[in-house]
Amino acid sequence: MKVLFTICGRAGSKGIKNKNIRDFVQRPLPYYTLSAIDLYLKKHSDVEYDIVINSDSDTLLEMMSNCGLREVDVIKRDPSLAGDKVGKIDVISNCMTIMEQRKNTKYDVVVDLDITSPLRKVSDIENLLDLHFEKKADVTTSVAPARRNPYFNQVMRTEKGVKKVIDSNYTARQQAPEIFDMNASLYAYSPEYLLTGKGVLDGYCEVIEMYDTGILDLDHENDFALMEVIAEHLFKIYPDFAEIRDNI
Repeated sequence: MKVLFTICGRAGSKGIKNKNIRDFVQRPLPYYTLSAIDLYLKKHSDVEYDIVINSDSDTLLEMMSNCGLREVDVIKRDPSLAGDKVGKIDVISNCMTIMEQRKNTKYDVVVDLDITSPLRKVSDIENLLDLHFEKKADVTTSVAPARRNPYFNQVMRTEKGVKKVIDSNYTARQQAPEIFDMNASLYAYSPEYLLTGKGVLDGYCEVIEMYDTGILDLDHENDFALMEVIAEHLFKIYPDFAEIRDNI
């Protein structure tokens, strides 16, 4: 199996200033992602791989290329892929195309790990790849069980008050279809699917479940502070979370 690991991050951030290059629990945030890849590869020495960082931030590119955990290829992001409205899947596809040309190779799978999701375990990467190849999916991504359900206890505004997001007659949450939140932590892509230009959920998509409070959307400063509190708690209790931090 030959894997391309992609790590993508834009310069700056509207919600949290310089989010991708900040420290997280006394370690640089992007190093958590590289540490997870490093530990996975240590446990799977038979895997052929390349790792690439794609960014328009010179600081982030320098940080990742000089981290020392693993050799990381660098792609300076093309300005056409740097805007707010550019889908990340387009950046990942561009990474694959450039790396295939640069290394004169073809990959069996492209795995993207989001910089702003530092709380993951090596077993999450293992589960992702195992399921992706077992199911022969176009895309396999990570989710967490949703705490609210649009069939039961989510509402939306109407011209007269509110109503359930999806009409239903369920009287208990357990009766409603199981709903998940996409947590934007891990993605495995079929190289062929990446070339179609379709979105993440437009093809055959499978999911793995991750620890439900391990991921928060980092959009505001209080999100960052709360995730650090959660991280300190998880590091104390769960060795498989702590090993990612301790490996940096």
